[in-house]
Amino acid sequence: MERTPEQLAEIEMAKRLKKKEVVDKKIAAATQERGVSILLTGNGKGKSSSAFGTMARSLGHGQKATVVQFIKGRKETGEQLFFGQHPQVDFHVMGHGFTWETRDPELEQKAANQAWEVAQQALSNPEVHFVLLDEITYMYKYGYLNAADLVQALADRPAHQNVMMTGRTAPRELLDSVDTHSKIANERHAFEHGVKAQPGIEW
Repeated sequence: MERTPEQLAEIEMAKRLKKKEVVDKKIAAATQERGVSILLTGNGKGKSSSAFGTMARSLGHGQKATVVQFIKGRKETGEQLFFGQHPQVDFHVMGHGFTWETRDPELEQKAANQAWEVAQQALSNPEVHFVLLDEITYMYKYGYLNAADLVQALADRPAHQNVMMTGRTAPRELLDSVDTHSKIANERHAFEHGVKAQPGIEW
């Protein structure tokens, strides 16, 4: 028997109410008030962009942020030029160590250690509400840092502090320790169709 439009509307309303009931229960059960750790991985574009967007949100609430970029590019990025001037942001780029263009293991190790020292200071500072460790997972891929040190620092950080980390892959112990893990897939990229990288999009 074919249902009338009114019956279909009632069924749809019942589904929505049921879904609302489920969501309301989850909201009621979420009673913890603390900072979260978020890890963004995957081959898709947008991991750092998402992290910097979240940082902009925290700055909008008057929070203090620290950025440590573990990869040094050929040029100053738009986020460095913009957020580096913000009075509530401490912005650190990993010296002249790890880059995409050159490989000097000794220099990279020294720069990785220096960047991690800065990261540790931020992760132990109760005045910092938001910490962004951009491209940090490459340090574990190439063996320059120990993931267990980061896992411990995340566990020991101030309770209110939020931390975001990015990189294509991450060691299992880090994946298992974070509150939120999102993996960004690559379905299509303009570069694969001959479109040049450009300021404001890639850097």
